Amino acid sequence: MRSLIFRIAISFAVAIVIISPARAQTIAITGGKVYPVSGPPIEGGTVVIVNGKIAAVGRNVAIPGGAQRIDATGKIVTPGFVNSSTQLGVQEVAQVSDTRDMSARGKDNIAAAFTVWDGLNPNSVMMAPARKEGITSFIVMPTGGLIAGQAALLDVVPGTTTDMIIRAPVAMIAEVGDPQQAGLNSRGELIVKLRELLEDTRFFQTHRDAFDRAQTRPFAASRLDLQAMIPVIQGKLPLVVFVDRASDIDAAMRIAREFNVKLMIGSGAEGWMMADKLAAARIPVLTGAMNNIPGGFAALGQRQENAALLRKAGVQVAVIGNAGGGDEEAFNVRNLKQEAGNAVAYGMTWDDALRAVTLAPAEIFGVADRVGSLQPGREANVVVWSGDPFEFTTRVEHVFVRGHEYNDKTRQDMLMERYKTLPGAHNSPPQ
Repeated sequence: MRSLIFRIAISFAVAIVIISPARAQTIAITGGKVYPVSGPPIEGGTVVIVNGKIAAVGRNVAIPGGAQRIDATGKIVTPGFVNSSTQLGVQEVAQVSDTRDMSARGKDNIAAAFTVWDGLNPNSVMMAPARKEGITSFIVMPTGGLIAGQAALLDVVPGTTTDMIIRAPVAMIAEVGDPQQAGLNSRGELIVKLRELLEDTRFFQTHRDAFDRAQTRPFAASRLDLQAMIPVIQGKLPLVVFVDRASDIDAAMRIAREFNVKLMIGSGAEGWMMADKLAAARIPVLTGAMNNIPGGFAALGQRQENAALLRKAGVQVAVIGNAGGGDEEAFNVRNLKQEAGNAVAYGMTWDDALRAVTLAPAEIFGVADRVGSLQPGREANVVVWSGDPFEFTTRVEHVFVRGHEYNDKTRQDMLMERYKTLPGAHNSPPQ
C-alpha cells in the first residue's frame, strides 16, 4: 500500500512538472496601435505571448486556440520601459542608513569589486509602483567614490535577485565630476587618480604571478578591485562616468581613448556642448529632461533640450529619471514616462523618446536580444497604455513581465483606499 501511494505521488509530481509549462499563459493583445520600436508602428496590431516570450507581432497574426484575449482597441502597446539608472531595491528611505545599500567604502574611494545587486531587496515596496507605471526592467547602480562599483540589469518580477537578473554586470560606474566625493581636492587630481588606477590595472593584468609572490610595487587599489577593472581595460565592460561639465566629459573621453575604454556618459548636463564629439566617438549618454535649474557649478550649462540636442547630433541616448542625482531616485523610478515626455516637449522626437526608454538602453547595455522591443523570441515585457504614454493623464491598463500580467496593489493604492473610506470622509470640509 505504501509503495502504491509512493508511485501515485511520483506520478502526480511528474504530471505537475509536465503540465505546468503547458498551463503557462498564452495571451493575444489585439486591436491596439503596436509600437515594436525595432520597426514601424502597426495599426490594429496583435501581440501574441506564449510561455513568457513574444511569439508573434503583426496585423494579421494567427491567434492560438484558447488564448486569453485582451482588447487593446484605441490603446497603445509598447515594450516595457527600461530605467537605466536607479537605486531600486538598494535604497528605501534616504535618511535611514539601514535601508541604504548602494554604496561601498572600498579602498581609497575605489570599490570596483562591489556588486551592488548582492544587497538588493527583491521585496522592496518600491518594485510594485515602478512596475505599475510601465517599468519592467531597470539597472541598479552603485554610487559614491571615484569607482562606485558594478551595475546590473534586472526585470521587475517576484522572486529572488537571481530570478530577476537579466545580466550582471552590465557596467562599471565612476563619478568624475566631484573631487571631494572621491576624497580629493581638484578635478585634475581626480583624473590623475583615475589614470593611475587604469595603469595599475594594466600592470596587474600582465604581472599577476609577480603580484602573488609579493614582488610588485604597491597599487592604488586592492587585488579584488584591480581584478574587477580588467574587463574595463579590455573593452569588455563599459565604464559609465557620471559627470556634468563639458570639460569633464572631454577629460573622460581623453582617458577612454588612451586606455581603449568603452565609455558611456551619465547625467551629462552639458553634454549638448560636446554632442558632435560624443556622436563621432559613438559614446552613449544617459540623461534626463526634467531639470532646468543647474544642480551646481558643474552644471551651469544645464538645458532641458540636452537629450534632444544629443540625439539630433546622432548620439545614442537613454533617458533616465532625475539625471544629476538626488535622494528621490529610489521612489521616483516610475516617473520615467514624465522624463521622456519632457524630452519630447523640449525637442526630442516622439519615436526617439520611446526608443530612449526601451530599445536604446537595451542596446547600450547589451541585452537587446532579450528586452527593449516587441519581436518574436524576446521576453514578453509588454505594456498596454490608455493613450500616449508620455501624456500625464495616461494610465497603464495592462503590464506584462516575462509573459505574466501584474496588477498588484501598491502602497499608494492601499493608502488611497484607506483615506477614501475613513469615517466622516464625506462630511463638510473643516471651516
